[in-house]
Order: sequence, then C-alpha cells, then structure tokens
Amino acid sequence: MNFFLIGVNHNSAPVEVRERLAIPEDRLGEANRRLLAYPGVEEAMVLSTCNRVELLAHARNGSTDLRGFLGQYFAVEPADFDKYLYEYREREVVRHIFRVASSLDSMVVGEPQILGQIKEAFALARAAGAAGGRLDALLTRAFAVAKRVRSETAIGSSAVSVASVAVELAQKIFGSLSGQKVFLVGAGKMSELAARHLLAHGAGSIFVVNRTPERARQLADKFHGATFPYQELYDHVDQADIVITSTGAPHAIFRREHGELFMSRRKNRPMFFIDIAVPRDVDPEMNKVDGVFLYDIDDLQQVVSSHVADRRREAERAQAIVDGEVERFAARAQTLSVVPTIVSLQEQLELVRQAEIDRVRGRLGALTPEQEMAIEAMTRGIVNKVLHTPITTLKSAAREPEATSVIELIRRLFNLDDAGKKGSGE
Repeated sequence: MNFFLIGVNHNSAPVEVRERLAIPEDRLGEANRRLLAYPGVEEAMVLSTCNRVELLAHARNGSTDLRGFLGQYFAVEPADFDKYLYEYREREVVRHIFRVASSLDSMVVGEPQILGQIKEAFALARAAGAAGGRLDALLTRAFAVAKRVRSETAIGSSAVSVASVAVELAQKIFGSLSGQKVFLVGAGKMSELAARHLLAHGAGSIFVVNRTPERARQLADKFHGATFPYQELYDHVDQADIVITSTGAPHAIFRREHGELFMSRRKNRPMFFIDIAVPRDVDPEMNKVDGVFLYDIDDLQQVVSSHVADRRREAERAQAIVDGEVERFAARAQTLSVVPTIVSLQEQLELVRQAEIDRVRGRLGALTPEQEMAIEAMTRGIVNKVLHTPITTLKSAAREPEATSVIELIRRLFNLDDAGKKGSGE
C-alpha cells in the first residue's frame, strides 16, 4: 500500500508541543505542496487541528522519510520530539485513519467535528494538487467507515460533560430550549460553561445574580444578559425556567418553601435547578415540590459516568467495525497490487508470441486462412498454458503477507520491464 504517517496528538504531546507544530489554515496549501515535493512522496495530506498535527503520504517506491520532512519544515531537531511522535506504515496507517475519522482517537470519543476537519484537510490537499487516487481511495473509505460507525453504534449519542448533560436534561424537561430563561446564581466557571451550552442550544435570555455586582455585570455582558441585586434574588428568580447555582454560601440558599413559593408564582410551570455548588445551594427537599426538577453536582456526574460507560461499550463495537474494514481495505489493496504484474506478464508473452510467428512466417510461405487461424490458436494456447501457473500463483498470493516477494520473483523470472515493476509496487 505504501502509506506513511507521522504526527502528534492530545495523547502523545502536551499543548506546548502541539502549538509548536500546528500549521495555520492559510499555510496548509503550501505545506501540502512542500510535502509532495519531498523525496519519495507521491501523494500528501496535512491535517492540523487543535488536538493533532499529522502528515500523511503515499510513497512512490515504498519509502520516504516523513521525520526528516518534519524536521525541515518546522526547523526543529526531530530527535527533540521523539517521545511525542507516533509513526505508522501500511496497514497501521489505514487503521489509524479509520479510527480518527470515526472519532475513536478523539479527546471526546464520538465527537463529530473531526470527520469534518479531515474532509476539509483532504479538500485542501486536493486543491493543492497533493492528493490523488491513492489517498482518495483511503480517505473515501475512511469517510464511509465513519458513517457506518455512526449509523451502527450509538457512539455519538450520549453527552459526556457536566455542561452537556445539563443541556440534555433541560431538553428532556422542556422539550425545546427555545426562549427558555436562564438564571445564574453565582458566577463560577462551570455554571458559565453550562449557560453557554444552554444558549448554544436555543435558550433565550440570561440573568446573573452575584454577591459581587461587578462580577455579575462582567458575566452578564458575555451573554448580553441582565443582572439583579443579590438582595432581590427571591423576587426575580421565579422568572427563570432554568436556574444554575454555584455560590460559595456555607448553607442552602434555596429551600423547599422557596420552591413552593416559586411554583405558586409560576402557576406550576416547571423549574429546573442545576446545583453545581459544594456545599450545595439547594436543599434536596426542594426535589419533593411538584414541578421542580433538581440535579446537584453528584447527580450530574453520575449521568456523565453512565454516558462515558455507554460510549466505552459503543467504542468497542465501533473498533470491531474499524478492524473489519481495515482487513477488507488491505485485502482489496493486495489484490490490486498484482494486477499490473499480471498485465505486464501477458504483454511480455504476447510480444514473444508475435515475434516467433513473424520469425517463422517467411519460411512457411503463403498460408490459407485456416492455417493462419490454426497457428494463432496453437500459439495462444501455448502462451495461456505458460501463463496459467504464474497468474494463478499471483492471484492466490495476493491476500497473503508474502505477496510482495511472489510479485518480485515472477517479475525476475520473466524479466518484466520497469513499467511493470513500478505498477506492482502499489
């Protein structure tokens, strides 16, 4: 197959290293062209995201030094990066690309963004004239494998962070988040992140209450929201459909009687409390009020853990799909690898046949059409019998690990020309 890959990702290298090797989007075209021009490289693609930088190549004659290119391009000493780099060849490249496209190699397994990033990288490589038929076959199959993984497993269906779980639960309670009001009590980072996720999924306005008014204003400004004085908290909080609370109060600031009051004012329209504070801001008794849905940080973490376990099981199913697809791709590539040699073999013996007919034709004199047909049939029959064993051997060896050595042996035995030699190296 002659595929080569070198790279770093979030598992192999810290962000300082990934930053150093990252390639801005506006330089990817030039990077693809330079990699294509590197000795041995026949096709190339560069993938650069916040979590990975990878150089993928198809080598013309079965070898290229991607580590050397990396050193030249980034003006670094590759040995300094040894402990961060991973390198793959041949079938392992196929397996890696299939895993990356299927999001099995992502920081958050199952996230869908990586597939789009690979498609963009491939489109850039093609636009730069660096990617051709070999990478097209590999990447097209990778996209199909990713689609199959997503459709046959639930790997991407479960949220895996506290913020995304909060969104998922809110959607279950309200059906749609469109226009839902969000109230932030306290201004912690996690509640900010949860609010950001809720807004991204359609929630409407944001209100912020904090003991420090300036901090409340700063956070509200991020979401184009409004603030209320902390002293007016209980006067306004029932306007919210979703309350995210993360104060540093040493005791609960919302108790059961508050919930009953809020439900009375809201005429029993549901309220969703997300209590991220430790100690908790909301008394668990609040959950007994009809219409109030309360999840504290342990509840959310429990949901996250169950989703992570679900994804792990689905990832195992996805890996089995990828492994099967790698075998199919490799088998097909091996089968295709013998085709140029078979064609060269047939052409070589046909030249011999024609040369021998021409050599003896002068001695035979004028032949009748029946005699011409008899010579044609006899010589073709001889050639076909000679070809039968090597072609059968090539076809049967195509799916075996020794296919390359069988191809080389037959090429030498029949003295095939350089054109056949090049073609057989795929």
